[in-house]
Amino acid sequence: MSRETTSRRQFLKIGSIALSGSFAGCLEQFSPAESSPDQSEVSSEDTQSRADGSAYSQVYRDAISSVVSVRTSHGQGTGFLYDDAHVITNAHVVGSARTTQLRFDDGTWATGEVRGRDVHSDLAVISPDSTPDSATSLSFAQTRPVIGQEVVAIGNPYDLDGTVTTGVVSGTDRLIPSPSGYRIPDAIQTDAAVNPGNSGGPLMSVDGTVVGVVNSKRGDDIAFGISAALTQRVVPRLIENGSYEHAYMGVSFETVTPAVADANGMDDPRGLVAVETVSNGPADGVLRGSEVRFVDGKRIPVGGDVLLAVDGTEVRSLEDLASHLALRTRPGDTIRLTVLRDGTEQSLDLTLETRSERSRSPLR
Repeated sequence: MSRETTSRRQFLKIGSIALSGSFAGCLEQFSPAESSPDQSEVSSEDTQSRADGSAYSQVYRDAISSVVSVRTSHGQGTGFLYDDAHVITNAHVVGSARTTQLRFDDGTWATGEVRGRDVHSDLAVISPDSTPDSATSLSFAQTRPVIGQEVVAIGNPYDLDGTVTTGVVSGTDRLIPSPSGYRIPDAIQTDAAVNPGNSGGPLMSVDGTVVGVVNSKRGDDIAFGISAALTQRVVPRLIENGSYEHAYMGVSFETVTPAVADANGMDDPRGLVAVETVSNGPADGVLRGSEVRFVDGKRIPVGGDVLLAVDGTEVRSLEDLASHLALRTRPGDTIRLTVLRDGTEQSLDLTLETRSERSRSPLR
């Protein structure tokens, strides 16, 4: 042993004694000697606490037996048990497949029949031929998520089964692309890490309920999920009928910006201006579309009806309108529109129709 090593050890020993005396003095100031815990007990409790993990660990332990890997001939994604006989996933995960292979967390495999799919909401339902006893259905949140709320995403990114990531709800009431070309309303934005293979998995609150179905990633720290509210409207119909009918207005809108308001003689920007109606669609002959003018080199819709409210609920954005139609109406319903036409508010009735699955039009 070298002299340098001996000197270092002597120094560390002296330093250790000095530090022990210093910390002991602080602890004694706050803790009576008779209540000092046994060191072996402290170590055991600390070890157990670390082993138990966090609230995220509890969510993962409770949910993982119900999360499945969904495999088809063209790809792989995630799903989760909706009830004893059905698994939820994304429509883009199953694609056009009629059957899938499902792998549960305990290693059990099952063959799943695609019971129904809806490209407009990007949701699909699979019926497995069997499920392990350990797998139980996941419950949906009954209240809307709030921005800043902690969430947990569970899925199989890049075929890494049973991966958990965490984050917060970054935004709500988003409009996101769907496989049909329309946009999915009422979507949830999160910064939880989502990658290929996560699609169709649950986005969960720390109370163990599902707040959304993971749908897509749009960049660093930006991912989206289909809301629990929309999922709970669509999935029962997919189970019952194999398809879902979305309400359709047959008109495109743009947000009334200050420039649009000024060009249309409005005192302040509010509502949505009707740009174009679909020929023979629900809005044809009910709503007045716009003419396009160029003001300072910018395209401005002029002369169209400005939508202010639907069924008495104020419409401030495209998201407001899309969410109202998706969550509160069905094809065949007649809705009451409050519009501004030629500077005067009017009430108009419009009867909704069913959106075509084949349509790629951006019109609502």
